[in-house]
Order: sequence, then structure tokens, then C-alpha cells
Amino acid sequence: MPNQCLPISSMHDHAIRWRNVQWLFTDVDDTLTWKGELPWQTLKAMADLREAGIHVVPVTGACAGWGDHMINAWPVDTVISENGGVILWQENGQRFTKINHAAHQQQAALLDWVNRLLQRYPARALAADQSYRLCEVAIDIGQHTPRASADEINALLDELHGQGVNATASSIHINAWLGNHSKRHAAQEWLDRYSVTGKQTQQRAAFIGDSPNDSEMFAHFPLSVGVANISSHLPTLATVPTWITDAPGGFGFAEFTHHWLSVLSNP
Repeated sequence: MPNQCLPISSMHDHAIRWRNVQWLFTDVDDTLTWKGELPWQTLKAMADLREAGIHVVPVTGACAGWGDHMINAWPVDTVISENGGVILWQENGQRFTKINHAAHQQQAALLDWVNRLLQRYPARALAADQSYRLCEVAIDIGQHTPRASADEINALLDELHGQGVNATASSIHINAWLGNHSKRHAAQEWLDRYSVTGKQTQQRAAFIGDSPNDSEMFAHFPLSVGVANISSHLPTLATVPTWITDAPGGFGFAEFTHHWLSVLSNP
């Protein structure tokens, strides 16, 4: 059956694959969060994974400002924000930030163009966190504005792509940027720093997400999981996650973590 995902409970049937994983890349909005909030179960799950020796790396379209919060307040050592435009990490007691300066320099012109575009879409607005973005422009498609229809989202994406702009739709925003970076490229470049390449990527890294803009990550990481709220998008995804949780958002992340840690504790 096409687009069929395995239930998350079947991780135990593939235990040997999950015991080798050291890196977990995770989307944030509606993967770690649910209905705009971060459940305590999610935060505990991230802490439990860290204690088990798993490097949890949020890889998200969220703004650099949110990335700064995550790296300071969450049990993570690395955050890939703005779809790879801004990377923040802590290493040997020091804090580092890498900004895609080419994308940063082009942001103002892109912002001006998007503002003019939105004049034709009165229900849309810039994301509330636009002021905290360094490389991207984000359009609110349902976070603090009425939920956009699929037709409206596709029309906006078509207009952006028609101008040569990279643009993807998450559950809450359309993220637009100029440059060749992406979630997938940034995640793999981060793994390259630790000599995790080729087949090692497939064996030592995993990904969990929730929306159509995660399809490229599902393709890059065969050890992939979708939280339950991805179900409605499965028929349209080029690549679906291998496993799917029963619970949505951050509750699904916690459910996934429970099964994974159970696998690790029963060699």
C-alpha cells in the first residue's frame, strides 16, 4: 500500500537499527510543540534522550531569536534555525553562532517584495517573529491569522518560486529565503563535522517531523518518524516517514522517545 507508515510500536522489531543512532534531528512546530505550547512531556523526552547519549538537534524554520532561546533553555547543544540560515551551538563551554551572510544581505530586498505581495492577500501577514529573523521572511498561514486554505498556500508558494525564491510551507508559516541552504543540507553539513557521511548518515542519524516541508528530510534519513498529525499530508508527500506515532505533536515525540529508550534498555 503506497504511503503506508509503520506503527511506532514496531520500532522494537527493528531494534538493531535504532541502537546505532546517535543523532536525532527534529522539527519544532507541531512536532515538539502542540497547539502552540511545548508539553512538559516533550521537554522531559529531550532531556531523557540527552542523558542516554543521543544528540537532539532541532532543525526548524523558526527564527534565530527562537533558536537563541532553544540553545539556552532546552536540553540541546545545537539548533539549526531559519532552515539552515542560522546555526547555534555550544561546544567545550563556549557558545557559537553561524549566519549565512549571503542570505542575510538579501533579506531586506526579499522582505520588501513579500510586503508588496501580501497586499494582494489581505488575510495574510508577516509572521509575528519576523523582527527576530536574520535570513528569512516568514508569512503567517495560521499561527496568528485565519488558517490559510491549501489553494492559498499553493498560490503564495507559486508566486515565491516564480521569483526564484526558496519557499516551503510548515504547519504555521511559509518560510522564504534566497540561497542554497536547506534543512537537509544544514543537517548533513553538521554531521560532516563529526565524520558522519554516506551510509553512516543512514545508520547513525534519524529525523522526526510533521509536515510537507519535512519530506526532503524523510528522504535523506531512512530512520524517520512522523508524528500523528502528519497523517492528512501523507497522500501528497514525495517521501513519507518510515514510522508514525499514535499521538500528535510533542505528545507523539514523547511517545517515540518512550519506545526508543525501551529499545536501548533491552539489548
